[in-house]
Amino acid sequence: MFVKAQRQQAKLRLALCGPSGSGKTYSALQIARGIAPEGQIAMIDTERGSGSLYADLTEYDIAPISPPFTPQRYIELIGAAAAAGYQVLIIDSLSHAWTGEGGVLELVDKAAAASRSGNSFTAWREVTPQHNALVDAILGADLHVIVTLRTKTAYEVVDDGKGKKAPLKIGLAPVQREGLEYEFTLVMDLSVEGHVATATKDRTRLFDGLHFIPGAATGESLAQWLEGDAEAAAASRETLKRLVLDANGVEAVPALTTWWRGEARAIATLSDSDRAALTQHCAIRKRTLEGEKAKQQRSKGNGRSRPAAADDAAAPSQH
Repeated sequence: MFVKAQRQQAKLRLALCGPSGSGKTYSALQIARGIAPEGQIAMIDTERGSGSLYADLTEYDIAPISPPFTPQRYIELIGAAAAAGYQVLIIDSLSHAWTGEGGVLELVDKAAAASRSGNSFTAWREVTPQHNALVDAILGADLHVIVTLRTKTAYEVVDDGKGKKAPLKIGLAPVQREGLEYEFTLVMDLSVEGHVATATKDRTRLFDGLHFIPGAATGESLAQWLEGDAEAAAASRETLKRLVLDANGVEAVPALTTWWRGEARAIATLSDSDRAALTQHCAIRKRTLEGEKAKQQRSKGNGRSRPAAADDAAAPSQH
């Protein structure tokens, strides 16, 4: 029997991709904190205990694992996290299940070596079901899942802003099975420079065209989207509308157009301080424009330009 589709039936599947140093673990915890404010967060740590370094950020439980990083070990821990009632599971990182010791690529090599023909095609036929089972475990788990994926690293020579050239580390394809990212609700690429996130796949449509630093508010906005919170979405749109209309032209300010491209879909991703700064900026801009408009009206009313000193004295203060 068919039933009406509702987002509250879904669980988030988020992939954070980036090279070493791009802030994947930190960003994952920040987003998880926004989704689960009470700290019902679990982490599978393949990074030799580095997942514990952020214990001061929020409360979470950790399950460190060492080689072999077989798909089955991941599957068992995913099931344990769901059975324990955690709201969010962070897998840091899923790349080890592919290229790590005991991961899929090593399993394929061993299967090929063990066969009489040494045929890798036969080996893949044997190992692929294990990887498929891992993907199914991630997609079917009754909790939100955030995975981190390492990306192959390359360097690009760019202008450093001082007239010189400098190498910039950039990320390329995620280290996992090709096309795996299409299984996720949301995929974000993180840069080393500034830890800026860019959505490369976004079924939520919250982050299209945006470049931002992920935080707890990112998780809050995702939780609202998953719950189908129409009132929160409407409030976000009205807030943006009020800010833009009150500013009377502030949409031309580059910072604003970067933040709010097209509609108010990303308002929940701003921190309280950023939102306050934006509101203050709009208010100052509004006073400036009102002052300029008052000067023009006085000039028209007198039929001639008034002295600058008189205009300045009559103009509203901008401070």
